[in-house]
Amino acid sequence: MKRNTAEWEARLDLAAAHRLAVMHGLNEGVWNHLSLVSPDDPDCFLITPGHTHWAQVRASSLALMNASGEMLAGEAPPIRAGWIIHYPVHKAREDAKCVIHVHSPYITAMSIRKDVRLETRSSQQSASFHGDVAYYEVYDGVLSGEDEGERMAETLGDKRILMLRNHGALIAGPSVARAYLDLYQLERACMYQLLATAGGGEMQLIPDDVATEINRLARVGRNIEHFAGMRRLVDEKEPDYAT
Repeated sequence: MKRNTAEWEARLDLAAAHRLAVMHGLNEGVWNHLSLVSPDDPDCFLITPGHTHWAQVRASSLALMNASGEMLAGEAPPIRAGWIIHYPVHKAREDAKCVIHVHSPYITAMSIRKDVRLETRSSQQSASFHGDVAYYEVYDGVLSGEDEGERMAETLGDKRILMLRNHGALIAGPSVARAYLDLYQLERACMYQLLATAGGGEMQLIPDDVATEINRLARVGRNIEHFAGMRRLVDEKEPDYAT
């Protein structure tokens, strides 16, 4: 494919995120999806090719979609659910350049628990989401039209995390680096809370003002370079992602 420098760099980041998600146990089968607004055209976005395991996603295989749902480049269009969920969020949130939807184990377990929500003062990981989590309470697995994605986008509002009841979560970020790091930290936050409360004990909570500051620092990009460090592992172990 013809390689525009800005779009190719965007493809490399997004493909690397797919590979990292497999390494970190955040993927599920050949479904779920990551997307990124094109640096060349805000009305177009790159997204996971349909029915493709994330361990096989390459920079060139990502689907480039326009606002009409037509594939402009790539190897396969996204599955229908990917378009329904991602396009409305990108359209509603100009700052949501990267959107990730996963069914990772601990995030999904947290979304299933009727009596529990993520306590954003429970750990260093969870505090980065303090005041930044919304809940989509009704599961509709049919996903027959974009109106479902529009309702998700409305519920998300200006927050970074949308917990989808019975259905994992959606993460919205200004870059692949921020969104992927948020996914990684959210999975850990859910894991730590569920493990800590498994025996019914009481949690030691972080003070509200400290959690608020941790959230602020995350939003302005503190430790964003962690993603580059993670991507170097993909460069070493799975260099074919960059083809």
